[in-house]
Amino acid sequence: MSGSTPGSPIWHPFTQHAIFPEMRRIAAGQGAWLTAADGARIFDAISSWWVVTHGHCHPRIIAAIRDQAERLDQVIFAGYTHEPAERFTEKLLEILPGDLTRAFFSDSGSTAVEVALKMALGFWRHAGDGRSGVVVMENGYHGDTVGTMSAGERGVFSQPYEPLMFGVHRLPFPRPGQEQATLDALERHCATGRMAAFLVEPLVLGAGGMLMYPPALLAEMAAICARHRVLLIADEVMTGWGRTGTFLACEQAGVVPDILCLSKGITGGSLPLAVTVCKEPVYEAHWSEDRARTFFHSSSYTANPIACAAAAANLDIWRDEPVLERVAAVGDMQAEGARRLSGAAGLSGVRRQGTILACEIEGRGAGYMSALGPDLLRFFADRDLLIRPLGSTVYLMPPYCSTGDELARCHDAIIEAADAFG
Repeated sequence: MSGSTPGSPIWHPFTQHAIFPEMRRIAAGQGAWLTAADGARIFDAISSWWVVTHGHCHPRIIAAIRDQAERLDQVIFAGYTHEPAERFTEKLLEILPGDLTRAFFSDSGSTAVEVALKMALGFWRHAGDGRSGVVVMENGYHGDTVGTMSAGERGVFSQPYEPLMFGVHRLPFPRPGQEQATLDALERHCATGRMAAFLVEPLVLGAGGMLMYPPALLAEMAAICARHRVLLIADEVMTGWGRTGTFLACEQAGVVPDILCLSKGITGGSLPLAVTVCKEPVYEAHWSEDRARTFFHSSSYTANPIACAAAAANLDIWRDEPVLERVAAVGDMQAEGARRLSGAAGLSGVRRQGTILACEIEGRGAGYMSALGPDLLRFFADRDLLIRPLGSTVYLMPPYCSTGDELARCHDAIIEAADAFG
């Protein structure tokens, strides 16, 4: 074993400390901007890992957190309930399709998907059917728990943990002109009668490289699942809460999944919370006087009252303020950015879906482990832009309060980076 290494005792996520030994300390956040401890202002172009929607420290959400913290901070959620969870659930089910009727709380996107997988397998077991297969799309990413790693793309993220992981059935990503191969593969898997669920990120595969596909294809995949009675699990952890231009990405395809996973923007980016919402038959399969059919999942902080109060306040903002108009405005700004980037040298694959804009910087290899990644991260940090590339893939996913000038500054920086590194 080697001796101790220098630096902070904190081990940061997705960080190779041998390359990035120092972390930038952030002191405050307001709107689309962060303030560093040294006073520098940093534009948060990726919504602090895709969670901030209306802007940092939105006053209505902060007020709800403060008020709830003074009344009830935490209570076990097995055998007990509380008003913030009930209020949030009522408001959420009002805006979701009517077929989605039951909400199960957890505390991250990973656990929301893990819950969904367990719900699906429990459904088929209690129905007396032996289905246990899970179908996913290649290049997908669903989280970092063992179950969600198993369902995600295998590679550098998961190699050390392969002994723990279970097998799934993978579809090819539907690249332009190859969509039928994806549909045919899904049809083959579903037709076996052994598939319990199809787990998919609707319209945009996030950490897999911001890969995008059209709503019509999602609708066709949902139809195949329905025809073969395969449960459709929509992982809208990232795509939900307006990121793709509508509240849910599934809306654009006219699809209502059997199980829906939500997190990230659920509290507007203020506190960790997640919810997995299912159709009534999934819940009914577990409903019984036989305690062995209980849905055995929990965490100590399930439905934390303070987080639920923040989530309810977030839904009040969606109800009372023109959020979708702001989403559309950011989408228009990103569309203008896409037009600019499409004409820039050293960039390829420029694409946009709603508020999300992505492209590749050519040179020094493609993919997440591209040698460009660390250099690009430093390049944008030096310009006080929080832009965290996925290897050679650069993307923007800003808060909905962002302005045209702020986003133009990001577009300029991407063009400058392509000139420097492409």
